[in-house]
Amino acid sequence: MLDVLQLKHSVNRMPLEKVRATVAELHLEGIVTEGRTPFTRVHFNTCFAEIEALLQRAGYHRQLDVVGYQGLAYAMFDPARWEAVDVLKWLKEFVEETQVQPGLCTRRLESCRRVV
Repeated sequence: MLDVLQLKHSVNRMPLEKVRATVAELHLEGIVTEGRTPFTRVHFNTCFAEIEALLQRAGYHRQLDVVGYQGLAYAMFDPARWEAVDVLKWLKEFVEETQVQPGLCTRRLESCRRVV
């Protein structure tokens, strides 16, 4: 229990500068993968409410959701702009491609169908 509280506390005290790039990408694309955030799978599974609050303090005031694929990859996205099933399909393809060619994933977010 102490670890969970420490994790939540670390997110609550995180400097806004650490999430500025994440907020910029969410504004631009409406989606960001975990590798482009200061967060890990543990953060998404443990303290997503704290992440949302931090991003709001940093200037992102839209709805936010998170999808994970088999615990191997996660993405935060704006559900008004992206369908969860499409993000999940893209994550699946991303994971499969990186398993075949580690470090050489060329798949882009544009391959995912946007809602709007």
